[in-house]
Amino acid sequence: MRTPEFWQRGGSLPVLLAPSAMLYNLASQLRRRLTRPARAPVPVICIGNLTAGGAGKTPVTLAVVHHLMSAGQRVHILSRGYGGREVGPVAVDRHRHGVREVGDEALLLAGAAPTWVAHNRLAGARAAVEAGAQIIVMDDGLQNNSLSKDLSLLVIDGGYGFGNGRIIPAGPLRESLARGFTRADAVVLVEDPAARNVAIRRNNGLPWLDARLVPDDAATRLVGRSVVAFAGIGRPEKFFATLQALGCRLAVGQAFADHHVYRPDEIMQLVELASQLGADLVTTTKDMVRLPADARAMVTAVAITLEFDDTGALDRVLAPVLIGR
Repeated sequence: MRTPEFWQRGGSLPVLLAPSAMLYNLASQLRRRLTRPARAPVPVICIGNLTAGGAGKTPVTLAVVHHLMSAGQRVHILSRGYGGREVGPVAVDRHRHGVREVGDEALLLAGAAPTWVAHNRLAGARAAVEAGAQIIVMDDGLQNNSLSKDLSLLVIDGGYGFGNGRIIPAGPLRESLARGFTRADAVVLVEDPAARNVAIRRNNGLPWLDARLVPDDAATRLVGRSVVAFAGIGRPEKFFATLQALGCRLAVGQAFADHHVYRPDEIMQLVELASQLGADLVTTTKDMVRLPADARAMVTAVAITLEFDDTGALDRVLAPVLIGR
């Protein structure tokens, strides 16, 4: 689905949906209370958020994984495999699996480190340990109570924040801010440090890590060029703004629903549009794995990585996990 616009503002519709949001919240709380967390044989780091849609969890996961690997840790990634039909636990093989089997996020993550798809998080963690994992980074799962976490990083999109501050379906929140912050050990604020002034009033005790999204060097060839951009992510407009900030001339920005699997005719229409406008056709690396294989050569993927402003602060947050439980 595409994130509803009313999730960003007040108005009558969120008020009308408030009873449904209350039921959603009660059901979520009951599910967590009835679930007893199990402990994995190795430390588990959870990268999560409080809102539906993109907050930057996957880039944060990749950045944390690279940081841990550079410290000599054998890191495996645990994913639910959203959008895929595999229940798992299964080790993601980018040569054998496609987006319909394991989902787009797992395919992207598997390019960085061994990645496991498992609906049962404990079973996935045990499979990873048997395969040699010293530490597990779980992409998403802050609201999943089945697996104990040694460290939980709460990711906040600085540009979007918490939308209208209401719980699904009245707003974008998966749970209340107070409850979500209680389970976090640190906050990763992506892009807009000024937004910390909004959120920190609700949380005064956690470490805050500022981070930003940076296009890779290959993207610099697009500077000054006209582009037709498309994206099926949580906030496509964020990708379009990144291209403009890079110096691209955005001729068209076409948004699709999050995790959208592209049909050949959709891509051909975009290819023809870009040709008519004399523009490059570009998308995200996350979208690229959802394209038909024979269409990928016609599209340029803009890789965007996350960089922490203070890696020393990240080391301090990770230290208790690296030292031991």
